[in-house]
Amino acid sequence: MFQCPICEQNTSIPVGGASGLPQNLHLGFEVEVAGYMSKMVNNSDVACDHCIDGGNGPAVVFCCTCHQFLCKVAYEYHRTGRHLSKHNMVGLDQEGARQLHTTMKPRDHYCSQLNHGNNNLNFYCETCSLLVCLHCTTATHKTHTVKEISTVAKTHQMKITGALEDAREVVTKLTGAMDENNRMIDKVEISKQTASLAINKAFETLQQTLEERKKTLLSELEAISLSKTTALTLQKEQFEKMIGDIGHYTDMASQILQTHTDHEIVALGGLIPTELQATLKRVQTISLTPNQHSNITVSVQTDDLVQKLSKLGHLYLSPSSSMWTSTTVARVGTRYNIKIQSKTSEGAEYPHGGVEVKGEMRSKTHNGAVVYGEVEDHRDGTYTITLTPQTAGPHQLLITMDGQHVQNSPNDLDVLPIRDYRILCKAQQVIQCNEPMCVAIHDNGDIYVGSGDGCIYVFDQTGQLKNTIGSSGSGDGQFSSPSGISIKGDVLYVADTHNHHVQKLTSSGKFLHKFGQQGSGQGQFNRPWGVIIDSNNKLIVSDSGNHRIQIFNENGGWLLTIDGQGNHSFQSPWGLALDPQGNIHVAADGSNTIKVFTKKGVCIRMYGDPNHPSGIAIDDEGYSLVSEYNGHCLSIYDPEGNKIHTVGNLKYPCDTALDSQRWQCVHC
Repeated sequence: MFQCPICEQNTSIPVGGASGLPQNLHLGFEVEVAGYMSKMVNNSDVACDHCIDGGNGPAVVFCCTCHQFLCKVAYEYHRTGRHLSKHNMVGLDQEGARQLHTTMKPRDHYCSQLNHGNNNLNFYCETCSLLVCLHCTTATHKTHTVKEISTVAKTHQMKITGALEDAREVVTKLTGAMDENNRMIDKVEISKQTASLAINKAFETLQQTLEERKKTLLSELEAISLSKTTALTLQKEQFEKMIGDIGHYTDMASQILQTHTDHEIVALGGLIPTELQATLKRVQTISLTPNQHSNITVSVQTDDLVQKLSKLGHLYLSPSSSMWTSTTVARVGTRYNIKIQSKTSEGAEYPHGGVEVKGEMRSKTHNGAVVYGEVEDHRDGTYTITLTPQTAGPHQLLITMDGQHVQNSPNDLDVLPIRDYRILCKAQQVIQCNEPMCVAIHDNGDIYVGSGDGCIYVFDQTGQLKNTIGSSGSGDGQFSSPSGISIKGDVLYVADTHNHHVQKLTSSGKFLHKFGQQGSGQGQFNRPWGVIIDSNNKLIVSDSGNHRIQIFNENGGWLLTIDGQGNHSFQSPWGLALDPQGNIHVAADGSNTIKVFTKKGVCIRMYGDPNHPSGIAIDDEGYSLVSEYNGHCLSIYDPEGNKIHTVGNLKYPCDTALDSQRWQCVHC
């Protein structure tokens, strides 16, 4: 094995030796031209290739058609010959050598087989990947795939052209990437300079603060030292005065004893002891120890400070990726929030803000109208982009961090039109169903209807029946007055009212599990009516006969009971719905009101005065649609609980469901 110096592919030496290797015709031609040029430039006398003995003198021209050096005689023969006169000739000089590349053409290629008569290699055997002559096609390559060389050349020309176009496209992309890298290098330098300024400023501020603190401490030290020195000096002066007073009286007493007469001693003997004793008593009333101690203790806890200073400041690389989520649908005139979590190259959450985040929404219609988002940097690596679409229809959502698109950006987004329930009216489309009692809508648009005959009927969006689930009875997958349905993904929950339990099935109707039995204890039911699933897969069931709400895990394990007795009592709860905040709205048929509870069972408000509310649905903006069984209508309330519209002339509506993606309301 050896590597071809041209195509760099590993090639094996064939059985016939090196002569059997594929020839590089272009390289061979270039070598041939180079040899002719060398002769033309470097040799003064070149032999004529046409004359056998060279007796007519050296060559004077080169025939680019015959690839031969010609003497004067041969040149004249070429010039006057009928078939040779059109041959291209060049002189044997520097100019002639330069003309070879443009004038000289590759010679015809002939078959090397001895008995093929030097036929031109005008065919290509695709089976052998070999140039062949006409005789070869009928002999050794008779059963092979053989095409004319011109046809194969056109095919290869198209491939080469395509490869060149691909190469140009890749080079364009690489050039763009290089330009982006250069821009990023410039940005890195700018970031470095900005960070350097920030570091210098921070430490200059720190140094200034430390210097000011040092001055303050030294000033305080000077004040304390002066205070102590002053107090000690005053005490010393008091001692000196007392010593002086005592010395005065002792000197006087000594003089009297030595020089005065008895009469004088008697006269002064009472005064001197009295004054001296008074002075000594004053000494006894004062402290003879220094009134100030010498210590001035300073406490500068440098160990912790030095340790913190040694780790002061951090440098962070910008996040290399991010993920974004949105929990709401995009609707005209409504704020559409996008939450972004930036990540490191290792996939960990990036804990710092400061990255330039941009978001925009471009309409694919309406002349490409653009809405730019408001960005909030939470300084912890998360960001919120808020956009308010102005037009409905298909849009493109673009999110960038430091000029780079985040994952899944650009992303297609469908903006829904303005929702105005005040124009909601009775539907013209009617789904025929026997004794409908409850309704739910799957994410795919299928409509599930629970019937009093014990079946769950599944219709498509046009009202055509697709499937029938269950039958009347008390067994697994059988129902008795199913009054509540909830669907999430591939899971269907049914409140099997008169069987006093809840059944769990697949969305296609396969029985999975059931829980509950008739009674009033925890996890027991007396006519369970409504059932809904929250975002944590918890089941919320209205236990109508027991006047309470019970909450279970997805497998039916009891978690909590919201009792309908007490200050916020309700009777016969039927319909249930969750608002965007996760609060539970209860349509209590026996209370003629809608009560709102937290998931912990705390009643936070009530609204409306529906006439026997039976079903309720809430959209992603908090609007409530309430079926009024005895009111024969559908009432719509805004998020604050104000009634804004009523659709009448409905006959005992039991339930309602809302398809927020398609803005369809279904009631039964």
